[in-house]
Amino acid sequence: MPDPERKKPGRTVYLLPNMLTTLSMFLGFLAMIWASQERFEAAGMAILVSALMDGLDGKVARLTNTASEFGVQYDSLADLVAFGLSPAVLMWHWQLYNFGRVGLAAAFIYMACGALRLARFNVSAGHTGKRFFIGLPIPAGGCSLVTLVFFASALPSSLAPLIPWLAIVVCAGVGLLMFSRVRYFSFKEYDIFQAHPARSMLAFLFLLAVLISFPRLTGFIYCLMYIAGGLIYTWTRSRRNRPPAVQ
Repeated sequence: MPDPERKKPGRTVYLLPNMLTTLSMFLGFLAMIWASQERFEAAGMAILVSALMDGLDGKVARLTNTASEFGVQYDSLADLVAFGLSPAVLMWHWQLYNFGRVGLAAAFIYMACGALRLARFNVSAGHTGKRFFIGLPIPAGGCSLVTLVFFASALPSSLAPLIPWLAIVVCAGVGLLMFSRVRYFSFKEYDIFQAHPARSMLAFLFLLAVLISFPRLTGFIYCLMYIAGGLIYTWTRSRRNRPPAVQ
């Protein structure tokens, strides 16, 4: 006998936010095609634009009051394609194939940890605060791998033998951070539509100027700063909450 309290799935969806989510997923799919054709930078740009679409769909849904449970689940599936599977495929075709099965394992670790990260986020979204993410967000993980591709192209040729090793360490490390308990600032409480001190705008202009001046180097460095910030904050927080040693 069917449960009368169980909600039936709706037959309608909100079009605009789900269109943005679909575009984000398509760009991730396109990135995999381009990576298989060795068009690595084009694939990387597709993932970066996908991250922009991923940031817009949630904001549009909230501003237009069109958020729904369907949209939340659909967005999660799109994130797995765009920022879990696509970067893993990109890293394999770019450098990890040099390591054979070990490289394949590193790419799979990244993708699997991304899926675990999304599953944990979905089941705990209503029980955690909005200020921090628990574990590196999967869009940040995908962008970290993509910006590594651009960063490596700006390195001197003498460092070329180190790039495959850097790729495998970053790929596996970012994957593990996604499913870690490290806290990362979510920026959800930082409302860009409200008034902020003028120094906030100056800081944004400075970071933007540096990014425009050195785009290949700066993008990966910004991602490393975000990753390091979460590690430092979590470490200092754990030391602050540690009970004093018994004398």
